[in-house]
Amino acid sequence: MLATLTQNASLISQSTKATHILVVLPKPGKVLDKHQNKLDFLGKDILEVLLSRRRMSLGEIGDTPVAANLGSGALCVWVMVDSGKSPFEQQTSVRKAMQLLLEENPAETHIAIYGNIDEKRAFAELAVYAAWINGSMLPLRKTSKKKSDRKSLARIVLHGYKDAGNFAVSQAKAEGNLLTRELTVLPPNELTPGLYRKYVKKLAASEGWKHQEFDIKALRKMGAGAFVAVAQGSDPEDAAIVHLQRRIKHAHKTVALVGKGICFDTGGHNLKPPRYMHGMHEDMNGSAVALGILLAATRANLPVNIDCWLALAQNHISPRAYKQNDVITALNGTTIEIIHTDAEGRMVLADTLTLAAKQKPDVMIDFATLTGSMHVALGSRYSGIFSNREALAQMALAAGKTSGERTWAFPMDADYDAELESKIADVKQCTLEGEMDHIIAARFLSRFVGDVSWLHMDLSASSNKGGLGAVGSDVTGFGVAWGIEMLSTGRINE
Repeated sequence: MLATLTQNASLISQSTKATHILVVLPKPGKVLDKHQNKLDFLGKDILEVLLSRRRMSLGEIGDTPVAANLGSGALCVWVMVDSGKSPFEQQTSVRKAMQLLLEENPAETHIAIYGNIDEKRAFAELAVYAAWINGSMLPLRKTSKKKSDRKSLARIVLHGYKDAGNFAVSQAKAEGNLLTRELTVLPPNELTPGLYRKYVKKLAASEGWKHQEFDIKALRKMGAGAFVAVAQGSDPEDAAIVHLQRRIKHAHKTVALVGKGICFDTGGHNLKPPRYMHGMHEDMNGSAVALGILLAATRANLPVNIDCWLALAQNHISPRAYKQNDVITALNGTTIEIIHTDAEGRMVLADTLTLAAKQKPDVMIDFATLTGSMHVALGSRYSGIFSNREALAQMALAAGKTSGERTWAFPMDADYDAELESKIADVKQCTLEGEMDHIIAARFLSRFVGDVSWLHMDLSASSNKGGLGAVGSDVTGFGVAWGIEMLSTGRINE
């Protein structure tokens, strides 16, 4: 649950009772000394002494926020935000500053905003968002009751700016991001496909979404052989494709969100070594991102219809598990030669994309922790995108810059299909070489989207050590803020 927010348009005063305070300052213009001398702020004298002792300039607290105790005993952190820097860089600065406060496990934090009206608006949104998403604890199973154990931030008090809309979109993004991260970090015994389905059904009822499930029995009858091939290796057969539907009046566009939800990935018969199997409970992150975007869009009341499709399964090894050289028939009739059982994500997505495309959405976006080669290409600070529409890819890149969740577009020209040519089926599932697998995977998925405008996000930034942008946890929830930027700015409607 997010901390409650109290707003005060007036500046914070020396007499304000607070134990933890974040002071957000604007970067001065060219007339540095003249401008800064005019700017009075809480703890200015203490900050000047601190910077002098550390031999730091005022401008350095943008990259390296600093903290000190005020005369009242309150811990105060100062950070300077450069409006000329990218949203990602601004988010990173404010998050680092907020973390210095959260290390002391406060129940309440005060945020003091300075600058002109435009700066105050932007800085307040940055700081409140950082407090919301980093102040909320992710699920833990520690039994320790030490006083140092973190608890969720309960209250945020903002000084110097008051938003008429109570930062509704930022709050919605924070709620969606938190949901995504909470689901992603759950241990695999607590988020089996069956348990995941129960959770989603309950959430759908509370949010007013229409809920539908296609279980293994139904999918077999429908001919969804690609999904079933992966799911049949698990006992019990609790896998399903879950369809959530949000419909609102006067919406002119419908967006389909598709998420890979492999709750644990052993690699199947092509078993992963321990080093690479550890952490594979996070292979359902794509489904959590799709669900997080749906929740955020609902809470923000965005004027767009959404169909959310979650491919929930596990990739286990068993006598019934699919194997190399099998030939599988997907829901759209495509026959697939199985090359590697650890390429299960594209299998479950194939049939899920087919189902989603049948509804003829205006845009379809899928999210998946799909390939290791995307990590090789980008690391874990960006996520890669592919699209069958150049204009859609450009919108996605712009949304990445604005949201602070950065994306990079990759080619998926038709001649890459040469790598997927099969002698015994319509297409190979993948290759054994692993080169450019992120591109080959996208080409494979493109066979199942029909003529729908489609974007594929390979979530290489789903986890980054030390956090990313505004988010301080290793699991980042990457994709939720990006998705809301795509939906809320009208990009999808263009």
